[in-house]
Amino acid sequence: MLTRLAIRINATLERYFPEQRLFLKSDHGTHFLRLRPATQAVAVTVGALGLAWTIVATALIMMQTIGAGSSREQAQRQGEMFEHRLTLMSADRDDRAAEALRAQDRFNFALEQVSSMQEMLLASEDRRRELETGIDVVQNTLRRTIKERDEARAEVDRLTLALNQEAGGATEMGRMRDIVATLEYLTGTLARTARERDAKEDDAEASRALLIAAENDRRALELRHDAIFARLEEAVTVSVEPLEKMFQAAGMDPDDLISTVRKGYSGQGGPLTPISASSMGGALTPEEIRANAILKSMEEMDLYRIAAFKAPFALPVTSNAVRWTSSFGRRNDPLGAGSRMHEGTDIAGPYGTPIYATADGVVIHAGWQSGYGRLIKIQHAFGVETRYAHLSQIRVEVGQKVSRGDRIGDMGNSGRSTGTHLHYEVRIGGTAVNPMNFIKAARNVF
Repeated sequence: MLTRLAIRINATLERYFPEQRLFLKSDHGTHFLRLRPATQAVAVTVGALGLAWTIVATALIMMQTIGAGSSREQAQRQGEMFEHRLTLMSADRDDRAAEALRAQDRFNFALEQVSSMQEMLLASEDRRRELETGIDVVQNTLRRTIKERDEARAEVDRLTLALNQEAGGATEMGRMRDIVATLEYLTGTLARTARERDAKEDDAEASRALLIAAENDRRALELRHDAIFARLEEAVTVSVEPLEKMFQAAGMDPDDLISTVRKGYSGQGGPLTPISASSMGGALTPEEIRANAILKSMEEMDLYRIAAFKAPFALPVTSNAVRWTSSFGRRNDPLGAGSRMHEGTDIAGPYGTPIYATADGVVIHAGWQSGYGRLIKIQHAFGVETRYAHLSQIRVEVGQKVSRGDRIGDMGNSGRSTGTHLHYEVRIGGTAVNPMNFIKAARNVF
């Protein structure tokens, strides 16, 4: 039955694949190899399948190659975009720093003007007091002169009455001579007194004019002081408000920061010492109260500057050849352990990329820790701690003091990691917070 089936199949395929004979000639004779239609059909089918498989495999390889090229181009575009953003952030930081320097220069210049204006105001106040004292002296002298004139007139009247009532001893001629001499003396005294009175009145009028001029100068000086104070207050406000917003955006209370920094930097002295009341026990003037408020704002600005360097307002990686791969928050575990909390942010880059401290602090851990691999922990002020994990090399020791920008290690792939990157954490009071809050807040100032 199988033979008949084979014969039918060969007969059917005979139209498409005629029987072929392959002759092989050798020294011992001639032989031939017969290729039946079924054998030819099987060979053609196998060849077609092989060709189809080759075409499909080639197409798959080409698709994978094209896909890999697209992924590389996309990664390159993302890298270029990240480099562009970093360039913009750096330029913005430089502009902010330059603006802060210019504001500081304007503030120093305005402070010098305030000092000069205050000296001029004190000198004007001294001249005003001297003029007031001179006017009082002139008025007292004028009163005393008028009183002496009245007393002289009363004495003339008394002498005249006494001469008229005098009797005996003196002759009429003697009485007349005495009267004439007395009148001449009194007339000279009255004329001299009148001249002195006129001179005192002229001096008093000149003193009044000087007093009016001094009062006008004082008012003009007050207006200039008011304009300078307004510029100073504006400059201080422009400098302090961005710092307050930066700390608030990072989730830190500015009042607590100022209080903490002031405890560690409580010394006073120099030109920023607050203005105190005078030794005469008088109250502070409005200008002095206003100046004290500006000095207080300047002190707060300086304390904010100190706090900014003690808090992690900087990037741990400055290289342009990096990219942000994972942010803070819940995510699917890259090693397939389900959904879990990611307490930092990941920055991928070349192996050995330098890692820098983001603020001043003290190293409290520098070694291997399960999951983190090679890990560095730095304790900063205000209860802030930063962590740098998966390092390839650690360049600091426990107890070492570091400053912002100091190189502390190199990027690696140690610990529980799927590739070369830095795991960067910020903790406040032991609780992990989003590091991007600090990085984004610092863009408005640095």
